[in-house]
Amino acid sequence: MKRPLLKYKACCLIIIVLLFNIQAFCQNPRFKAIAFYTTTVERDHVWFANDALKFFGSLAEKDNFVFDTTTNWSNINYDFLKNYQVVMWLNDFPQTEEERRAFEKYMSAGGAWLGFHVAAYNDKYTKWPWFVDFLGGAVFYTNNWPPLPAKLIVDDTAHPVTTGMPPKYNAPANEWYMWKPNPRLNKDVRVLVTLDTTNYPLGKKDLITQGDVPVVWTNTKYKMLYMNMGHGNKIFTDTTIQNRMFEYAILWLGKK
Repeated sequence: MKRPLLKYKACCLIIIVLLFNIQAFCQNPRFKAIAFYTTTVERDHVWFANDALKFFGSLAEKDNFVFDTTTNWSNINYDFLKNYQVVMWLNDFPQTEEERRAFEKYMSAGGAWLGFHVAAYNDKYTKWPWFVDFLGGAVFYTNNWPPLPAKLIVDDTAHPVTTGMPPKYNAPANEWYMWKPNPRLNKDVRVLVTLDTTNYPLGKKDLITQGDVPVVWTNTKYKMLYMNMGHGNKIFTDTTIQNRMFEYAILWLGKK
């Protein structure tokens, strides 16, 4: 009598496991993200975008979210964007007034944005004052050259994006941007990561020699995050610290 009972229990266990796996397979994704990029910009920015597509594509499978991609920037219209909880700009930004107004509407309606490196570039020729305010007032001022590794300070280890990170870490080679005015001066900006001043002078041809240089921050008036990393094919080589921050970033922005 014991054997039939054991077989019955084993069958029940198998059925439970199968039902659990079917449920897990059919569950809804946590959120939907769309990444905008282009292939007609600086070579190092294209390399970064290609690496980012692979990295976040793998994360989407691991963390159960949708990761769509497009090179069609005319898709920055509200009817398209409203289908996504997170919009990413990997290596460019909107150029037309229609695209810019649509993005403003999307963010004002509660959308989320993750921008890398040149996605936040703006100067006197950009002529998008809303975007400057969106970045906390930050305007591109200068950069180091060539791309170099750098020591970074984690200002805020309590934020979901930087939780569990060490107070300092060595970041892979990147072209580091300096901003003027400093976004940290804005009361709505929360700086998460900064260049360590022990790096200075940073560069060989173009130097950053002094100053406070935030590299990761959020404007708390919006659901947004800017990360200065994004130049070249070394950005995703830090698999233990920086890549984890990238993962936490998209999960934080996608959280309902």
